[in-house]
Amino acid sequence: MQAAVLGGSAMKALVAYYSQTGNTEKVARAIYDGLRIDKVLVPVQDVTDVTGYDVVFCGFPVQAHSVPVKAQGLLKALPDGQKVAFFCTHGSLRGGALPRQAIEHAVGMVPRAIVLGSFGCRGKVSPQIIDMLREKPEHRQWAEEALGADAHPDAADLADAQTFAAGVLAKVG
Repeated sequence: MQAAVLGGSAMKALVAYYSQTGNTEKVARAIYDGLRIDKVLVPVQDVTDVTGYDVVFCGFPVQAHSVPVKAQGLLKALPDGQKVAFFCTHGSLRGGALPRQAIEHAVGMVPRAIVLGSFGCRGKVSPQIIDMLREKPEHRQWAEEALGADAHPDAADLADAQTFAAGVLAKVG
């Protein structure tokens, strides 16, 4: 395997994720596996320094239309000019308003970073959360929609994540 080169040295990527149910971790591993460069895969809470990474992939499950608090620390710690790409999992349909809001929130948290892209795919939602939200009229429709995410992320989602990762690397140069 030949490493990609940026400015005379091998390119290096950090794939950091926060996952409660394993959905986001699956996508993180697909991104990691798709990168043909020097790379590190680690939960966000274990990231101590992003110095030396040409790109940081940061992943999280969408919670309450936003970035979970446990993933926000990494975002707030990104240095000025850091190249970053976001990925998320959610119960909504792909391209839906709720995951878009979460990505917009993430982008807003890194105003001095260079955002190279974002990726989102469905992920199975905890049955307890669905049951709880079905009881609230304002969330009932979303809870019904989330039932359709039961088999995700699937093989096609993970292949799309790898394609996303390759596209991000093409922008790092």
